[in-house]
Amino acid sequence: MPTTLTTDQILALAPDSASAKAGQGLASSRKWLTLGHTEQSAWGQCQGSGTNPYQTQIDLSEPAFHCSCPSRKFPCKHGLGLFLLLTSQPDAFTESTQPGWVNDWFTSRVQRAEKHAEKLTKKADKQAKTIVDPAAQARRAAEREKKVAAGLSELALRLRDLVRNGFATVQSQPPKFWETIAARMIDAQAPGVARLVRKMATLPATGDGWHGRLLELASKLFLLCEGFSRLSSLPPETQADIRTIAGWTYSQEELLAQPGLRDRWWVVGQRVEEEDRLRVQFSWLQGEESRRSALLLQFAHASQPLDTSVIAGSVIDAELVFYPGACPLRALIKIRHSAAPALDAPSHGVTIAQAVAAYGNALAHNPWIERFPFSLQAVIPYQDNDGRWSVRDKAGHRLLLFPHFPRHWELFALSGGHEIFLHGEWDGEHLLPLSVWATGRFVRLL
Repeated sequence: MPTTLTTDQILALAPDSASAKAGQGLASSRKWLTLGHTEQSAWGQCQGSGTNPYQTQIDLSEPAFHCSCPSRKFPCKHGLGLFLLLTSQPDAFTESTQPGWVNDWFTSRVQRAEKHAEKLTKKADKQAKTIVDPAAQARRAAEREKKVAAGLSELALRLRDLVRNGFATVQSQPPKFWETIAARMIDAQAPGVARLVRKMATLPATGDGWHGRLLELASKLFLLCEGFSRLSSLPPETQADIRTIAGWTYSQEELLAQPGLRDRWWVVGQRVEEEDRLRVQFSWLQGEESRRSALLLQFAHASQPLDTSVIAGSVIDAELVFYPGACPLRALIKIRHSAAPALDAPSHGVTIAQAVAAYGNALAHNPWIERFPFSLQAVIPYQDNDGRWSVRDKAGHRLLLFPHFPRHWELFALSGGHEIFLHGEWDGEHLLPLSVWATGRFVRLL
């Protein structure tokens, strides 16, 4: 059968719980007038409230969805229902030639991809032919660096005052105290630093140990200020890390022009953060041959749908290109090849001691790392007498789990008190579980 995704993985694509529930209601062959599939596609016609049935189709290689219904949700309930039905009742689908309306959609997808590639090529050619004034370009870069340097110099003074006065006064500071500093960083064209300043404002309300967390972040910000003040004397990779934290961006066209790393990448975890009207999807990948970790970021504003072509638990055959840095993790998909078969079991993992050692090595190269991937083999989740949750291994090493993780008991139930293979994000203090391989199957936790 052309799909290896589980029901949980398909439901994770739903834009909301209502769509997931409605999709499950349509995962019955009685709801569909016609059903068909090829190795690359699946389609069906579902009778709705109108005269003509809705035409629903799926490109299984990504997956991608299309439906003639008027819903603005993506994927809609019909796409979810069709995909769930394909997984649960594959015999209900007739293997046949794609009908014209499916062919038309696939043709339009190919044409859009070709136009996009042509657009990128033309843009690259235009940039190559554009007469760049080196002096003006250098002047703009110097002006920004001057603004950032001035802003960070001011931040360093504030951090010194913060430590000199002691953290006892921090909790009494009004929100405006922190927002004024963050606004100054925005004016200095350092939006990344502004985000960290706003994070500092939240730490006094995080409970026991907030003093240490605040001191750690303040120290990293002060180190950033010092590093920027002597940027030209640092290695290129460290310069790239400092610029990234400060808020410099990289042209995707320039990145995609660099050589990539091809591998079979297992999507080991995925989660979504929301800030104001922006949603950010974090997808962690692990290379089967290279054993490298990679982080894909996708952004969506307001009600725009997030990318559904990368699914937690799936495997993609792709060439990735990494952003510059001393310990590069963030990456872009340069070329995506044909769909790769699912893994029967995790190909490799590490002990807790090995994971912590890898994190320490990464920090030695880039002390501003905020998230680091852990793929832990043979760990057991348990709850301490004080109610805190952890995972431990045979050597007796343990890691505290993120206290606000909502599925501690489910994780414990999946393990049954036995060893499991766990993927998560480590922030230096707590592990946030993202997925688990237990009882021979992949389970997404966020």
